[in-house]
Amino acid sequence: MERRQRGVSAGLLLLLYQISQVGLQNIPCVTLGVLVLNIFLFLNPVRPLSEVCLSVNEAVHRKNWQRLLLAPFHHADDWHLYYNMISMLWKGIMLERKLKSIWFAYIIAVFSLLIGVVYMVLELLLVIILDDPSYEMNCGVGFSGVLFALKVLNNHYNPGRVSSVLGLPISSKYACWVELVAIHLISPGTSFAGHLAGILVGLMYTMGPLKKIMQACAAGISFFTEPNRPRDYYSEYYGYYPDYQYRAPRSYFDYTGGLTEEEQLERAVLNSLNERDFGGGTHNNERRPYGFWFPPEHSEEDIRRQRLRRFDRR
Repeated sequence: MERRQRGVSAGLLLLLYQISQVGLQNIPCVTLGVLVLNIFLFLNPVRPLSEVCLSVNEAVHRKNWQRLLLAPFHHADDWHLYYNMISMLWKGIMLERKLKSIWFAYIIAVFSLLIGVVYMVLELLLVIILDDPSYEMNCGVGFSGVLFALKVLNNHYNPGRVSSVLGLPISSKYACWVELVAIHLISPGTSFAGHLAGILVGLMYTMGPLKKIMQACAAGISFFTEPNRPRDYYSEYYGYYPDYQYRAPRSYFDYTGGLTEEEQLERAVLNSLNERDFGGGTHNNERRPYGFWFPPEHSEEDIRRQRLRRFDRR
């Protein structure tokens, strides 16, 4: 691991200032972890940028597949890091609270790898369509592809908003496409294919099969929680009662005693009358079972005493 030999980085200092203004306590754990990882690798890159950037030539022809893991988390300079991490900060705060931390971390991991794959597919298509082998040599780094995918998710979960792109109000539904073109026009050196790959992966999640595939892959892992799955009312308390044992719900027969609706109503009326006769108490101070309660049979003497007590109260 090499340490980056630089002076004071204005972009890095401004990024740290912005994070401090938000407050570490207000940044969800996965979002904060992504910020820390990118800043750490900016200061201490695993390898020089020329050895971590992702291209068709390096990853496919030379089999350097580890670049799929390294390229998203390395940045060319401090301002590249600043703009990407500021975008990650706000998108992460909104999405992680919506999707929960475990699922959001899962999304970041899958998107980071998948966007690299889609990026190389797009570059190969350009080679074939334009008959220009130079696209195989295009080498990209940075987290911006993942950010474009997260922007698609954010617009999906928060529809109807209006974004400002170059001072123009744009519906959030189309904002990512406008930003894709605007960024490429303003900064021609940016990776158009990398940003487009992020949008396509985001659409694969929101409109395609990617989300279902991820849910199927995570189904066997107990700590994964699907983002749209309603939680059990008591689920948040399970951790506080480790000795609690789940009981299967009772069958319909246990609650009704096999009675019809008319018989249930008649039995409820009889139970109510018996409770009134005994002052709301139970027979022999025994705890009643769940479901319908069947009072014990009484002798004629017990019935006579009940009637006498009723007349005495009058």
